[in-house]
Amino acid sequence: MSNTALLERPVTAPVRIVSPADAAADLPSVRSPRGFALYVGLDEIKAAEAGVSLPVLVDALRRTLAELAPGAETHATVALAPHGSGGRDLDVVRLALQEPGAIARSKAAVEEEKDEELGVIVDISRKRVLIDGESAAFTYKEFELLQYLVLREGRTIERSELVGALWQASDEEAAPGERTIDVHVRRLRAKLGRYEDIVRTVRGVGYRFDRHADVVIRYGHGTPSPDRF
Repeated sequence: MSNTALLERPVTAPVRIVSPADAAADLPSVRSPRGFALYVGLDEIKAAEAGVSLPVLVDALRRTLAELAPGAETHATVALAPHGSGGRDLDVVRLALQEPGAIARSKAAVEEEKDEELGVIVDISRKRVLIDGESAAFTYKEFELLQYLVLREGRTIERSELVGALWQASDEEAAPGERTIDVHVRRLRAKLGRYEDIVRTVRGVGYRFDRHADVVIRYGHGTPSPDRF
């Protein structure tokens, strides 16, 4: 699959301004635009279906630019990727041409995949729990119970508080007795498997979540920070 980065007519969409990296130290604090890069995601098959080719597009765009700005310098680069590789054409082009933003996102995605390989991930933003990379089949109440403890990390939560916080009067499910909380916790721990000890029992009081090397907590936008409790 071939893709190309070209100059095109001025558009209303925002463009990314690039300054020469090798001269950055000598530039004044206020910088001025010196040009722009436009990444075009289009493989040869799609171009052929449109009745054109990449060289034809390059030539047409250069002629258009020459008419609008005769003094402009241009450089067209074709981005190559392995045949049959997946992903959006534009994303492949940006990554192949080493566009900084695309590289940063690619690295972040790789790191996220690594995080999900081992241990427990409590993803509060997505309301899910991953155990060794696999999604755990938590019920709504089981997740709410774990989340309540996680958001109050290091504090022992009494059974009566859990009942009052997680089983409101409007719930279809009747509020359990305090000892029934133990049953819910046992089911929660059973699904945590070898990581069951992340939910600790404080004998005669209740339960507590402590920071654990095998646990990653992902807080979504707007999620209360644990230090607020």
